[in-house]
Amino acid sequence: MSILGHGIDLVECNRIAKVLENHRRRFLDRVLTPAEQQIAKRYRNPVPFLAGRWAAKEAILKMIGTGWRGKIAWTDMEILPNELGRPCVTLSGESARIAAEKGITRMLISITHTEHQAAASAIGLSANGD
Repeated sequence: MSILGHGIDLVECNRIAKVLENHRRRFLDRVLTPAEQQIAKRYRNPVPFLAGRWAAKEAILKMIGTGWRGKIAWTDMEILPNELGRPCVTLSGESARIAAEKGITRMLISITHTEHQAAASAIGLSANGD
């Protein structure tokens, strides 16, 4: 197994809070999948969670080497917890196509946040050791 890409991102939670104030429904539908939105509803204050997901998706785009452009959609990347709470990534659409083209078969993601900031790191791995 080889590391084919790495991305990291840091987000100020107040930036996400301001977007939510002005464009809540549009932001949620554009950035989160329906399953991610369901998880966000569990939080009394969802801003740190949402900032973490934003940072994670930015980190994934940096990991695959594209940034957000072209046919890539934020909802091409879904980050859901496994049974132990570890965030796991599922790609679809253009993001999945690009990752496959680069030989990325597995992704590791780490998300952390405080009341004020959220950060994430994404690592893309190949299965064959190339």
